[in-house]
Amino acid sequence: MKTMPEAGSPSALHKAGAGDRYAALMAAIAHRLPFGLDRVVAPNLLGFAVINLCTFTLDLALLTALHGGLRWPVPVSITLSYVTASALSYLLNRSLNFRSHGALGTQTGIYAAVITVNYLAWILGVGAGLAALGVNYQLARVAAGLCEAAYMYVAMRWLVFRDVRTSVRSRSDRLRAASENGGEDGVHDRAGRRAADRGG
Repeated sequence: MKTMPEAGSPSALHKAGAGDRYAALMAAIAHRLPFGLDRVVAPNLLGFAVINLCTFTLDLALLTALHGGLRWPVPVSITLSYVTASALSYLLNRSLNFRSHGALGTQTGIYAAVITVNYLAWILGVGAGLAALGVNYQLARVAAGLCEAAYMYVAMRWLVFRDVRTSVRSRSDRLRAASENGGEDGVHDRAGRRAADRGG
């Protein structure tokens, strides 16, 4: 008789999907953060930071190539690099970090609204605004990116991928209800006894 691999074991992680492996890795790292950060930093916050650090690097590289290399105007360069990085961030956060299974059309619409506000407020408002005031365009983009990171995490967690929080809450409610009723085994035992009594 084959034994099932324990959750979190190397064999279980090998059989799990990419999203499960990424979540397990982020959870393992988050639990080992020093200075009490392990009690503050959620695994999906760490996962968001890792993904968005990569996409922000791509954003900055494209911005440098478009404006510094091709000499395109700053607003155009910022827009194209931002749209590319935002699309990649959405796909990676959906599949790896939040592991959402919500309706793609609905989520895409909400995400489009979120990044539009983000673009107008932080990317153009702060990034292009600072560049127009004489700040180096790369430093201006970094300053805008810091504001953007906090806004985007909150928006993704509570707006775009809210189905994940709902599913987790529903599962917690089911487990709590089962615990209050003596556990799932107790529920099945009581149901079996009632069926036996009716049959007798």
